[in-house]
Amino acid sequence: MLRRVELGLKAHVTDTVGHKVARGIVQALGVPVNDCQIVRVFTVQGVDDSGISRLLDAAVLHDPVLHDASTEPISTDFDWTIEVGFRPGVTDNQGRTARESVALVLGLSKEDAQDVAVYTSTRYLLHGDLSEDDVINIGRNFLANELIQRFEYKSAAQWAKEPGFTPRAAQVTGEAVDEVNIIDLSVMSDQELTDFSRANTLALSLEEMQTIRDHFLNPDVIADRKAAGLAVNPTDAELEALAQTWSEHCKHKIFSAEIDYEDRENGTRTTIDSIFKTYIMDSTAQIREQLGDKDFCLSVFKDNAGVITFDENHSICIKVETHNSPSALDPYGGALTGIVGVNRDPMGTGMGANLVCNTDVFCFASPFYNEEMPPRLLHPRRVLEGVREGVEHGGNKSGIPTVNGSLVFHENYLGKPLVFCGTIGLLPNEVAGKPSHEKDALPGDAIVMCGGRIGKDGIHGATFSSEELHEGSPATAVQIGDPITQRKMYDFLMRARDLGMYNAITDNGAGGLSSSVGEMAEMSGGCRMDLSKAPLKYDGLRPWEILLSEAQERMTLAVPQDKLPKFLELAEEMAVETNVLGEFTDSGYFHVTYGDKPVAYVSMDFLHDGVPQMKLKAIWERPEQEPYMPLFVANQGELLKKMLGRLNICSKEYIVRQYDHEVQGGSAVKPLTGAENDGPSDAGALRPVLGTDKGIVVSHGICPKFSELDTYWMMASAIDEAIRNAVATGANPEHMAGTDNFCWCDPVQSEKTPDGHYKLAQLVRANQALAHYCQSFGVPCISGKDSMKNDYTGGGKKISIPPTVLFSVLGLVDDVNKCVTSDLKAEGDLIYILGLTRPELGGSEISDMMKSPFSEVPQVDAVSARERYRTLYAVMQDQLVAAAHDLSDGGLAVAAAEMCIGGRMGAEINLENVPVCPEGMAVTDTLYSESNSRLLVSVKPENKDAFEAAFAGQHFALIGKATASSELVIKNGETQILAESVDSLAHAWQSTFGTDGTGNK
Repeated sequence: MLRRVELGLKAHVTDTVGHKVARGIVQALGVPVNDCQIVRVFTVQGVDDSGISRLLDAAVLHDPVLHDASTEPISTDFDWTIEVGFRPGVTDNQGRTARESVALVLGLSKEDAQDVAVYTSTRYLLHGDLSEDDVINIGRNFLANELIQRFEYKSAAQWAKEPGFTPRAAQVTGEAVDEVNIIDLSVMSDQELTDFSRANTLALSLEEMQTIRDHFLNPDVIADRKAAGLAVNPTDAELEALAQTWSEHCKHKIFSAEIDYEDRENGTRTTIDSIFKTYIMDSTAQIREQLGDKDFCLSVFKDNAGVITFDENHSICIKVETHNSPSALDPYGGALTGIVGVNRDPMGTGMGANLVCNTDVFCFASPFYNEEMPPRLLHPRRVLEGVREGVEHGGNKSGIPTVNGSLVFHENYLGKPLVFCGTIGLLPNEVAGKPSHEKDALPGDAIVMCGGRIGKDGIHGATFSSEELHEGSPATAVQIGDPITQRKMYDFLMRARDLGMYNAITDNGAGGLSSSVGEMAEMSGGCRMDLSKAPLKYDGLRPWEILLSEAQERMTLAVPQDKLPKFLELAEEMAVETNVLGEFTDSGYFHVTYGDKPVAYVSMDFLHDGVPQMKLKAIWERPEQEPYMPLFVANQGELLKKMLGRLNICSKEYIVRQYDHEVQGGSAVKPLTGAENDGPSDAGALRPVLGTDKGIVVSHGICPKFSELDTYWMMASAIDEAIRNAVATGANPEHMAGTDNFCWCDPVQSEKTPDGHYKLAQLVRANQALAHYCQSFGVPCISGKDSMKNDYTGGGKKISIPPTVLFSVLGLVDDVNKCVTSDLKAEGDLIYILGLTRPELGGSEISDMMKSPFSEVPQVDAVSARERYRTLYAVMQDQLVAAAHDLSDGGLAVAAAEMCIGGRMGAEINLENVPVCPEGMAVTDTLYSESNSRLLVSVKPENKDAFEAAFAGQHFALIGKATASSELVIKNGETQILAESVDSLAHAWQSTFGTDGTGNK
């Protein structure tokens, strides 16, 4: 019994979404669509005609001020119509919310409501001289992602003969298939083992498959399994659980490998036993030892997020994740899952953190890419818009502000985009009389899963993300997050936390129950779990799929038996679905059943420590580099405007405006700033505890453009940029923590990766720089993540991302009222440059724009930089600085222009006064060098002497002043280099994307 309801806008209401869709089709596909109207469709199952009438009268599904609602087709005014809806089984958030509303309005009992379902779709009414091929192109390449959606189309003539589309629904009973398959690995050859891993998306190497086979043939293991009622050979669930736990995504095998590292440039050869332990863990340990009783780290590298002290009553945590592979297949769902997924990391850190803010960094190929797309890849514009919308929906609907982020463009992100999503959380110092950053699942505690139901979406997510993207990558790895369900769960968990109702909590992330229960069972020493008690979205899941599904908005908790009734009662009160799946034990085994049927029985030791250590080789040889040649430019004004319009420099206001940075009311420095609130901010600052002025500053650095020259200096530059941005905003350089997120192309030598030795050496060098500069700056890494295999193969070509590291900084500021923004403030303010400029144009924006190769990659002098940052922080505390802005992409010329744009006022700059080395640098080099550790600051004239006294002995200079002329004037001595109106600079900076992403204002 299906009923279809269509909603269309009333005649007097402008269809802005439809107009935007029409423009997008023309720009992305070049198909001549004149206009488009949007019709929303609800297909209701389990409600009769009288019930539908009641729903329409009550305006449950529509806004009667804006919409006309009808059980008949709402409009016949079109040339073609396309309807797009989810495939059966894919999460439909709007449909789920509508179902709850229908049940409430109709007064259905809980039992009767189970027969009701609502499915949503969208009809696009297209106007234009379109062929059927045009319409198919629009549906397939712009409106629908066929991995998760289906579309149908009709012309006006076809619609007149047979109006409407066939309503589609999915089963909703949620019954599983209790089939457990036995896999006999002992009869497989080495090639068959490899093929089996590949065919089943296990992402296990031959050695790992052999290790698993040999384990199950061990006589002691056979005896234990017999006692537990299992066969000699592993079940599908056991293989899948091992593959998930041992995946590169979860186990970080490359970072843990033994590496034979040969540096042919220096003639040295060393053995590195784990990059992670050697360069990341050890550097943090040394920093903490140096800090002594001033150590502010509380929990590092052992939980879902790293935790540091904040004030006498709170600690604060940060985690940044990537969601690259899913976002490549379904940008919206992948990015939505990325942001709501990383929200759950602080939620599952210690005893659970209140969510304070989000940060997002995206890496794409040019959205103006105009060549033929390789198989299975989506156009970069579509990826950008889908990711933007996914993160917007995930963050805004969760009520969490997005305070910092950026976009990075590089041609090699065409094969796989990078989607970094981060969340910061606040914990009370104590929960139930214990430190909040500690937790412990105890034997006897109930295994409780709360939040969303389990579905096929997200199966093989961890293993899928541990291999390259290819034409056969599985659609089941794609997930759709549900921020509303997660928000309800979050509110419930924070109440349960404050009432001391559980002993431990973690996220059901990569690997689902296999991962969350498996990790928590390490605390107690084992578990027993019955999958038949897990709630399902729909029919047909097998036990191993229930175990491995990464369906979203779920958490796993260890609840003491004596607190379980009250816990379940609170969940019922707050309408959060909660199920008891078993209990934690000290048996030493990961024991899983489906009812009475054995599903998995694996020793905890083998599950977590059985994976063989990889042994890899890395060889560093410096690439051949071009000799340095100074740049000479005839028209510097036109060059500056072209630079301001470049993808990596231009304004991203249209994206920023779609993210809520004010929710929760704590923002102090906004993502956009200045006289017209459209100038760039270096970092975000906010008060996590309302009513107090102590705050946090969130910043980041990311410099993949330097990787081709040397990943050592790429990493150093990213660290320096992140710290520099934070200090420019007012953060204390003595109380900062970092998170490192590595995204790398495949660094393992093979037939597919003949340069693996070099790529692994690039990874080693980046980690050497991380250790060096974190220690030099005194900024410990407290959390991080690596994502390997960021390659694409298809259509006879391989595309590898540039080696990329996002370094995020969480800094503290005692008084957010002393934070500083980048915009010039007043006529007559003095402009200083801090730091030394060198002809370091290797990998720079000017080098790329002019196609002039340079080898001098920007380096970092940590000793002078740290002194500079400490001094800048001190003078900011004395309120001697009016504005501060870091010099990064585009160097001095771009930074000066951005300060003028933010303040909507002019400036006079004289390059003759800029500290340079060597003397006599070319003008263009001075303007566009991207030397690190430099800042522009403005100072009121009355603070000149005190400011200069503070920086005495350091590289700094007074190079100009702010003016009321509304013009940026740059001279070199008496020679005028350029004079451009601030309005023209603002137009150049803002016109690439405009206010709607299309270049329109």
